[in-house]
Amino acid sequence: MKTMQQVYELFEDAGCCSFATLDGAGGVDSRIAHFFAFDNEGLYLRTRRVKPFYRQLKLGHLTVSGNKTAVPCVWDVDNMPHVQPGYMVRVTGTVRELTQEEVDEKVAANPLFNVAVHDIDAYPETAVFVLDRFHGECYDYDFNMVHRDYKIYRERFSFGDDEFEEPGLSIDANRCIGCGECARACTYRAIAANPSGRTMRIVGERCDECGNCYHVCPTGAVQSKSCA
Repeated sequence: MKTMQQVYELFEDAGCCSFATLDGAGGVDSRIAHFFAFDNEGLYLRTRRVKPFYRQLKLGHLTVSGNKTAVPCVWDVDNMPHVQPGYMVRVTGTVRELTQEEVDEKVAANPLFNVAVHDIDAYPETAVFVLDRFHGECYDYDFNMVHRDYKIYRERFSFGDDEFEEPGLSIDANRCIGCGECARACTYRAIAANPSGRTMRIVGERCDECGNCYHVCPTGAVQSKSCA
């Protein structure tokens, strides 16, 4: 399970991150922003009270995503992408505005809040928000299997008593006949035989939920999440 610091550092390393909010009119808005601090209570961001972003944050919901790769994607002569190893990170949850008293307490305890002090002094309409209840995922990818023999590793996490859905599809052992068609169809190398050898299992952390195993299973043992 990721710590709050590890999640913050994933976004910090990604650098350019998309912050998406409900716009209050049935749609979604987004912008490039960043978290400036963290502690055990959450991830912190700031904006100005005169902006649409502030109004949207007051609705209480936020999704943030970022991507990190050392080398850009390369396209071959057939216009097929060759994505270099990297990771994507995302979080979704609820946000609230901090009171000035709360900000003052954070400043006294956490030097990362110095930037908030600077902004509040320079721009008095600066507001600080905390993402304090959320779930998310780090999606570590190596699609060409340069450094390992599987394509992805997905680690999910949650904070503030939020919940998350386990990654990967699953196989109903009562319907599985152990034919191995699913494993042969899986390009992510996420399917293996159970210890008994009579049924198959999906390693959720390596599963991209592409649906190949679902498509070929002769008994319908693979469970689709869209039908839950």
